[in-house]
Amino acid sequence: MSRADDAVAPTRADTQPRALLLIGSVGVGKTTAVDAIGEELAARGIPGAALDLDWLRRAWPTPPEDPFHNRLEQANLRVVAQNMREAGAQVLLAAGVIEVRRDRDLYEEAFGCPLTVVRLTAPRELVRTRLRRRHELDPQGLAWHLDRFDELTAILDAAGVEDVTVPIGQDPQDTARAVLSAVGL
Repeated sequence: MSRADDAVAPTRADTQPRALLLIGSVGVGKTTAVDAIGEELAARGIPGAALDLDWLRRAWPTPPEDPFHNRLEQANLRVVAQNMREAGAQVLLAAGVIEVRRDRDLYEEAFGCPLTVVRLTAPRELVRTRLRRRHELDPQGLAWHLDRFDELTAILDAAGVEDVTVPIGQDPQDTARAVLSAVGL
């Protein structure tokens, strides 16, 4: 066996690709959790890929009928997810938001493999503290995000898009292990 072979993580040929989409309100820690889950999967030798869906829809101007650019996000996700699966990813991780239950199937189709939606939750005051820190030099951004946290929390509560709900832990690795346990990985 060569040194190059030593560096390759073992694959699990019997495992079909699957996607985990972490949803939650702004500031709850979706991106941090995706990063930690990616580290945990890498340590376990499970090939994967991590995506922040915000970047797949970051374009302007947004059409009035699609203010969060969800259609653009799904179109870009379809291509990126296919590339990641072809590169050997068995678990596709993503941080994002699905506000409407009927959109869930569209995201599963875009991932191109079975999707599990995990909702992350966090205490309101913890998130508000994070948002104040994140936007301390941006009062307008802070006001929008504080309002959006409450608005989006209510939307997600009503939508019931998630398959499982996981409260964030003190340590991102604790959250990662809790998510993986909740989804059977």
